[in-house]
Amino acid sequence: LCYPQATFTSAITVNGNEVVATREVDGGTETIGFNLPAVITADLRLNDPRFVKLPNLMMARKKSIETISATDLGVDTQPRLQLLKVSEPPARKSGIKVNSVQELLAKLRAHEGIQL
Repeated sequence: LCYPQATFTSAITVNGNEVVATREVDGGTETIGFNLPAVITADLRLNDPRFVKLPNLMMARKKSIETISATDLGVDTQPRLQLLKVSEPPARKSGIKVNSVQELLAKLRAHEGIQL
């Protein structure tokens, strides 16, 4: 799609068409900026969960849930992808055990053409 992407974001700031996203990397945090449209995935630290108050929980238990089907919404549920082929990966060559570093180097030089 050629859209910019920000994966595992822990903070997002949107200002009009511009987005600044922060994510945690091995060395600390990384902040990147890009324009919309974009693909953004979220890390668990992006949102602080809200705790439900007991009176609200009791009221929610009494409410009914309205079920709407996809046909009621006019959504086409036919698959848009067609599976063309499924095949097994090619068989791998069997490995060779060597007893010493010198034997390994000799085999690499002889069979793989590696100059060491």
